[in-house]
Amino acid sequence: MGTYSALVDVDESSFQNAQELATVWGEIRRDVEELGGELLDAYAVLGERDFLVLFEADDRDQAFKISIAMERYGLDTQTMEIIPVDDLGSIVEDF
Repeated sequence: MGTYSALVDVDESSFQNAQELATVWGEIRRDVEELGGELLDAYAVLGERDFLVLFEADDRDQAFKISIAMERYGLDTQTMEIIPVDDLGSIVEDF
């Protein structure tokens, strides 16, 4: 499985208040699991983005489906595959 990060912006018109937004995370976790992925963590972010979501998926296609599922809740996602810094050395050695 690969690990992916999604930088998330909230469409404020989709939510009346922060409590309503908080209830969405359980539904998102369920959707991710139904698509075969695993939601690892979600963080509120101070700055340009509203949230950082970390999840695992088998491949890029599955990660794409998970991102689309999150967007159905009024969240705009920018999803990227991430790798641990410790693994970077073995990747560079291949060149």
